[in-house]
Amino acid sequence: MDRPENLVLKDPEPRIHPTAELKACKLGRYASIGERVILREVIVGDFSYFERHAEAIYTTIGKFCSIAANSRINALEHPIERLTQHKVSYRPNEYFRWLGVDAAFRERRRAQSVSIGHDVWIGHGAVIMPDVTIGNGAIIGANAVVTRDVPAYAIFAGVPARQLRQRFAADIAARIERLAWWDWPVEKLAKAVPDMQALSIEIFLDRWEIP
Repeated sequence: MDRPENLVLKDPEPRIHPTAELKACKLGRYASIGERVILREVIVGDFSYFERHAEAIYTTIGKFCSIAANSRINALEHPIERLTQHKVSYRPNEYFRWLGVDAAFRERRRAQSVSIGHDVWIGHGAVIMPDVTIGNGAIIGANAVVTRDVPAYAIFAGVPARQLRQRFAADIAARIERLAWWDWPVEKLAKAVPDMQALSIEIFLDRWEIP
């Protein structure tokens, strides 16, 4: 029997642990930010969550992403072409009066942003390097170091990370992309969850695809 909407849907406000540190971030509905997570200029999509001690900067994250503990997204570079790669050359304000942040170097870092699609799982301790794009439905294995783009629905692992396989056959992946379930209204999503749990991916798609 259907339940009234107000008994099914929980409060959509993002949940942020009191020890997390966020600066210039935008969080979607039902997003969750765990203990001691540090985010700087990050967009987090609906339902996506960060587990404890993760970090990200200059990153756009889609909906329904699962980001495990101790992961690092957009591990920023140092200016190795300079006399010193230490931050004394680009953040001298931390050590000296009247010397400001190197704005050009900061913009260079911002320009190497990371883009993560919907329903991406980033495993424990994984590191995503600058200027990487990760497609929808991809998996990044624990402790992987991702240095190049990851196709949709690919499973990457290792140091540096390499593709192990695809989660689904190409035709199934294409059907999931067309379904775009991550954009469904939450009411429809709630009704579909029991089928997600019980049905094979093929039968689920057959049932929920729009003719």
